[in-house]
Amino acid sequence: MPAVTPNISSHPDAGQPVTRRTSWAEAAAAAQEAKPATHIPAPAREPVSAPAARQDTGTSMSAGADTEAVPPLSTAPSETPAFRRSRPTVAGAIADSPMPDFISSPGLFVKEQKPRPVGGFRGAIYKMTGGAWNLGPGSKQRQEEELGRRISRQLQGSYNTAVLSLKGGIGKTSTTVGVGLTLAEYRGDAPCAIDANPDSGDLVERALGEGIYQQASPRTITDLLRNIDSIDSLTGLARYMHHAGRLHLIAGEQDPEVSDSLTAAEYLRIRKLISSYYSVALTDCGTGVTHNAMSGILQSADNLVIAAGYAVSGAKRARSTLHWLASHGYEDLARNAIVVITDKDEVSSRVDKDAIEEHLSGICRELIAVPHDRGVADGDLVTLDVLKPETRRAYKEIAAAIVDGYR
Repeated sequence: MPAVTPNISSHPDAGQPVTRRTSWAEAAAAAQEAKPATHIPAPAREPVSAPAARQDTGTSMSAGADTEAVPPLSTAPSETPAFRRSRPTVAGAIADSPMPDFISSPGLFVKEQKPRPVGGFRGAIYKMTGGAWNLGPGSKQRQEEELGRRISRQLQGSYNTAVLSLKGGIGKTSTTVGVGLTLAEYRGDAPCAIDANPDSGDLVERALGEGIYQQASPRTITDLLRNIDSIDSLTGLARYMHHAGRLHLIAGEQDPEVSDSLTAAEYLRIRKLISSYYSVALTDCGTGVTHNAMSGILQSADNLVIAAGYAVSGAKRARSTLHWLASHGYEDLARNAIVVITDKDEVSSRVDKDAIEEHLSGICRELIAVPHDRGVADGDLVTLDVLKPETRRAYKEIAAAIVDGYR
């Protein structure tokens, strides 16, 4: 179809650029290409029309020249220009940086602080300066904290320590109570103490006080044995126990006619029940190593505490006990035993304490001395609050040595 050229002189918009179209098909294609893509945003641009004639100093170009000057329009969608930042963003920096390990390395984010000193010159300086000057704990405090860590060590399973002696009145029961209360103070789980003394033991009286025990219901180891088959929970077991704070106790039989009737098999049944609910148990064995229940006690014991006194006879009895154990199949118990020497009567200066300690220290794992303390020597209630600091420390050393022996 030939191009139609309108009359310029007769057109109302004379002087404006003239748009030429070669055909209707070409005009339709140009209009279609001029529509922007709906799915891809593009920068604003002037609408594209059919090839227009360029007007140069009022002279119009021919249709053929106009067609050659304008490049063909592409049907491909225009791409959005990429904008690149000159500086990295915060999100990009976080994404590129390695993730810190908050679990295994908490110290990377928390400033380490010195432990607070308690007592002494260091504690006074800390208190006077409001914590601005923290010299840290002294050697004595560090030793006390280390004992606490040893006592509170987490255990896997249930363990039993037997406390025995060949002579009465030398601190066996008071040691059981003092060490039991110390274990209860530092451990997360409550310990249990069993009175297996065949001679009307007074373990619960020493832990609760005579008056409180007399007011309590008479629950003894005999009552526990009578109903042991029906006990299947800690709540059921608690009905046959006494409590001195967090220390749980099983009272010995007070009737002389039945106090010596506990057999090795019966003790093992009690020990099996206790092991289901307590990780640490202490057994006050009474005097001697040949009574009926003793074979069951030694069979289930993980370590021993042998009570002795600052006397030649007491040292000899303790040594004889260790020899008896070693010669009757309990050599490991004898080798790992803890000998506790209690100064009950403030022995005279004629007794060489160092010689007695040296005599016993070479045949046991550890020897610990408990100083004279009226809170222990009066034979009544034993409470940690009224004991001397030296006595409390001795009980802590014994408790730590006991837990160290649980392997």
